[in-house]
Amino acid sequence: MRKFKTVFMRGGTSKGCMFLKEDLPENREEWDSIFLQVMGDPDPKQIDGLGGNVSSNNKIVVVWKSEEPGVDVEYLVGQVIVGKSQVDYKSNCGNMTAAVGPFAVEEGLVDIVEPITTVSLLNRNTNKHINVTVPIQNGTFAQDGDCAIAGVDGTAAELKVKFMNPGGAKTGKLLPTGNVIDTLEIDGYLKIQVTILDVSNPMVIVRAEDLGLNGTELPEEINNNKEVSDLLEKIRGTAACIMGFAKNLQDAEANSPAVPKVGFITAPKTFTDISGETVKAENMEVCARVISVFKCHKACPLTSASAIAVAAFLEGSIIQKVVGAPKPGEENVRIGHPSGVMTMCPEIIKNDEVIELPSVAVQRTARRIMEGTVYIRK
Repeated sequence: MRKFKTVFMRGGTSKGCMFLKEDLPENREEWDSIFLQVMGDPDPKQIDGLGGNVSSNNKIVVVWKSEEPGVDVEYLVGQVIVGKSQVDYKSNCGNMTAAVGPFAVEEGLVDIVEPITTVSLLNRNTNKHINVTVPIQNGTFAQDGDCAIAGVDGTAAELKVKFMNPGGAKTGKLLPTGNVIDTLEIDGYLKIQVTILDVSNPMVIVRAEDLGLNGTELPEEINNNKEVSDLLEKIRGTAACIMGFAKNLQDAEANSPAVPKVGFITAPKTFTDISGETVKAENMEVCARVISVFKCHKACPLTSASAIAVAAFLEGSIIQKVVGAPKPGEENVRIGHPSGVMTMCPEIIKNDEVIELPSVAVQRTARRIMEGTVYIRK
């Protein structure tokens, strides 16, 4: 048996294992085997590991103190692909980013300032900067608070996660194709309009109605609809090829399952969320569902929410075609998702034809669930 120090944390609506880089082998070629065993893959039940059977519960985060000027901590996110012997490092996880700030505070990686410590992060999946404000009490992360986020029971201390200059995280462009609207040809005959954008991670957005959906379906219904699931993967794979992440649909499925993500949107509609609560149309600007590694996310990935929020402000985007342009003075976008509603705060500056995106911020919570030693077989 081999053993490694780890902290199991929830960040936003995701959870996974946090490792200090110094506690892992220097040879990174050994990491995948370690992380797969930690989560219990390739068994899709993950019965022999810590994995939670869905992408949002299969996160690996490696953290280390930075030597870069103006950066406190660097981190790398690994997405363990459930049921496969594969760890994907192509994209960041916005939800687990929320956990990195408190983790850095609790592990002594940053100088603490009360009552709020702002932790400057550099994500090494995307080489993008993120600031996380961490509330401090008695010299460490203040776990308790009155902040509630959809998809997580109870309340906790508020974390403000601010993605700095998130446009073009993987492709170098906010609009990788140069277009606000692209028409994808699927199976040689079906033409579907999409908005493809790269905000923290690449994202493909399509109208729910173009898929034959209402847009308020819950994850189980979507996952059990093979025809729709296959169509969404073809849309995602086609976009992956256009952006240069894959050679063909098979390559996209096998080697780029997490990039880009694909989601569908509709106008605000009242629906019942996965906990049985009513989510009212008047409490959102757009209703969305996002597919993450072949399964519908039970909430909304934070990076996908960032992309959706920015798309809501792009003239002629799929979202504006469905819900119209934001009203004058509107700065936030409330997104209805399977677990409730989340509010995104994109900072957009338009200079003639040039769109600048200084930041996108969101309110999150995080919690240290367990710390100790994880054992693997070899």
